[in-house]
Amino acid sequence: MRIYKILRAPEWAELERAGQTPGAPVDVADGFVHFSTAAQVAETAARHFAGADGLVLAAFDADALGPALKWEPSRGGALFPHLYGPLRRADVLWHAALPLVDGVHVFPAEL
Repeated sequence: MRIYKILRAPEWAELERAGQTPGAPVDVADGFVHFSTAAQVAETAARHFAGADGLVLAAFDADALGPALKWEPSRGGALFPHLYGPLRRADVLWHAALPLVDGVHVFPAEL
C-alpha cells in the first residue's frame, strides 16, 4: 500500500541534502512522522497546509517501512500511518510538486 507525506520546501530540501530527517516540527513534537493514505491526503492538505504553496508530495511503500510504521487512530478515529523513526530519502518511491491553484492543492493524476 502506498502512503504519502506532505513536506514544505525546506523540509524536502533537508531530506534531499541529508538523506533523512526526523520530519516537520509537528513530527518532532509528536515523536513520529505523520503520513496519510491516498483517501486521507487531500483532507490532510486542506486542514494542515491550507494556503501553503511550494509543497512536495512524497509517496512511500508502507510495507517497506517495516515495524517502525504503526497504524494508529487519529482524525475522527480513522487509522493513520505513523513512522517511529527517521524519514529516509531512499524510501521515497516518487515525489511531485503539490501546487496551490485558486486556494486548492492540485494532486498528481496517479493519486
